Amino acid sequence: MSCRRLFVSVLAVSSFCVLQAASGWDLTLPTDNRAIFSDDPAQFYMYTDRNFEGVTSKPWTAGQYGFVRDQKRTEAGIILTKFHEGMDIRPTKRDEKGVPLDLVYPITEGVVVHVAAQASQSSYGKYVVVRHNFPEGPFYSLYGHLMDTRVKTGAKVSPETILGRLGYTGEGIDRVRAHLHLELNLLLSDRFDAWHKARFQTPNYHGVFNGLNLVGIDIARLYKDRLKDPSLTLASFLSKEKVHHKVRVPAKGKLPLVARYPFLNKGDGASPGPASWEIHFNQSGVPLAFVPSSVRTNSPVVTWVEPSKTYHSYLTRGRLTGSGSTAGLSSSGLSYLSLVTGQF
Repeated sequence: MSCRRLFVSVLAVSSFCVLQAASGWDLTLPTDNRAIFSDDPAQFYMYTDRNFEGVTSKPWTAGQYGFVRDQKRTEAGIILTKFHEGMDIRPTKRDEKGVPLDLVYPITEGVVVHVAAQASQSSYGKYVVVRHNFPEGPFYSLYGHLMDTRVKTGAKVSPETILGRLGYTGEGIDRVRAHLHLELNLLLSDRFDAWHKARFQTPNYHGVFNGLNLVGIDIARLYKDRLKDPSLTLASFLSKEKVHHKVRVPAKGKLPLVARYPFLNKGDGASPGPASWEIHFNQSGVPLAFVPSSVRTNSPVVTWVEPSKTYHSYLTRGRLTGSGSTAGLSSSGLSYLSLVTGQF
């Protein structure tokens, strides 16, 4: 048995021994940093440098998942408008020159599907993607800003396999702020390259494992919720996410995303084909449900949005327009929706 497994006592994080989940898969931390469960999360998350209205700060909270960056003063007060797809984990040890020494491991067993060994080809720098075949479908963990990579595509890995070393490759990072950027994602489209070519002049170096095609879930909350309930599945975890907006789209053939993740389909399977689908999204754009509808629509339309005192664009990564209880889809929102539905 491994002793690099997750174990948390009521008062403190003690050893790292096996905690086998009732639903059949383990979840481990990717480095030796376990302070996510401590009384001082600042020792777990890497801070960012902030300058807001002339005041500088180094908030550790900006290393969390979610809308945690880029403050903006609005009629609704000061809000954070930039979304962070994963969580940034601080190193626990450095050499005499300040270079981080932490090794990086998979969060659970899987297969390496992508190794980005050229730091200049992505804002992630050097990164590794591992596919995990969960009962709900394939989910993909991403390990970014690595100093080096030590696995090859196709390798079967376990939480004892070294993927690489924590580093500071990629955009906006230096040795002082070295960290591991960790994500756990759904894969949106297996035709991503065609979608990318129609919208960008720049090359796509990473195939379907480009960050634009990976939509991250709140992995920090997953760690904490799974400790409370080891039987928790990814489907039940996502079912607890708050719906922020709903979009109705025409039903045009099969939905590849739903075929990949059947738990998203909220139809009963007995009714004839729907006229449209109403897709439920959380605030960051993670698709939570595809609900069949008899209402016809010729084009995508927002059917409901969480009312806001400020512009919806600030709260949805620019994908929605409007404010209050009224919202529409921006050009980037329509583009993202085409990736979600496969209608492109």
